[in-house]
Amino acid sequence: MVTLVFSYSHADEDLRNELETHLSPLKRMGTISAWHDRRIAPGQEFEHEIDRYFAEANIILLLVSSDFIASDYCWNIEIKNAMARHERGEAIVIPVILRNCAWHNLPFGKLLAATKDGKPITQFPSHDDGFVQVVDAVSKAAARIDTNNSTQEPHASTSSKAQLSPSVNSVLKPRSGNLSLPKTFSDLDKDRASREGFEYVARYFENSLFELKQRNPGIEVEFQPVDSSAFTCAIYLHGTRTGQCGVWRGDRLHGVGSVCFSHDGMVRNSYNESLSLADNGQSLGFRTMMGFSGNSHNTLLTNEGMAEHLWDMFFKSVKQRMS
Repeated sequence: MVTLVFSYSHADEDLRNELETHLSPLKRMGTISAWHDRRIAPGQEFEHEIDRYFAEANIILLLVSSDFIASDYCWNIEIKNAMARHERGEAIVIPVILRNCAWHNLPFGKLLAATKDGKPITQFPSHDDGFVQVVDAVSKAAARIDTNNSTQEPHASTSSKAQLSPSVNSVLKPRSGNLSLPKTFSDLDKDRASREGFEYVARYFENSLFELKQRNPGIEVEFQPVDSSAFTCAIYLHGTRTGQCGVWRGDRLHGVGSVCFSHDGMVRNSYNESLSLADNGQSLGFRTMMGFSGNSHNTLLTNEGMAEHLWDMFFKSVKQRMS
């Protein structure tokens, strides 16, 4: 999986949130994982976490605006380190021009922007139109990284040309990309994957609720573990409950599904969504119940994809009640 980080000004947080939503298909298919500084948990060292993720990312998105350029931290730390890694061939840096600003003569001005001709997102008829182009650029970059990783010989040079440009060896040594043999997964593999998937969903909901409360005055939240295999949560606006749900591990041996979700809290004999652990011959993932997802029933979701899918179901109902 390709790792992606956002470099941005907090003044553009709403636009970053929109872009992250548009990147959901790539995350749900396991193509990318995405990180930004709002995911730093309480108690973690802010600069250390940012440095670590920027040092390991395959793709770095620069969300460019006048506020981004004016930010000392973005300019002196993030842009400098991102461009150095790009020049060394360790990462692909993609400028995403959010708002019109003077960026062409800056260090990243020589790079091809995500949108055609570097058109700012705010100048598209709708933000959606612009972000679709960004998703396409990220998808192509991820494919280049996967291709070059698969064609590199062991102990090969990690120069820019070796990682980010079409490999000379791939031209001299043509081969099929269809070389994966079917894998088998033991009951232990499946039990561990099911448990780890549920634990990821629990952390995702707890952290999302905490962040929601931090950003919105008047919002109170409850996250309550029932036991190691179930939790409930609720959102309140000025004391009035606007949404609740329960999530628990099912019994895959009896056809219930590995992870279940209900808008009514913990009602184990009834659910609004059930995700079953499955494999595609290469990896384990989670498959949604037919009729309850915008995704194809046959699509396997990663842990992050499953968590986003269930959060979207929960939060959509909350926003509908508040509107």
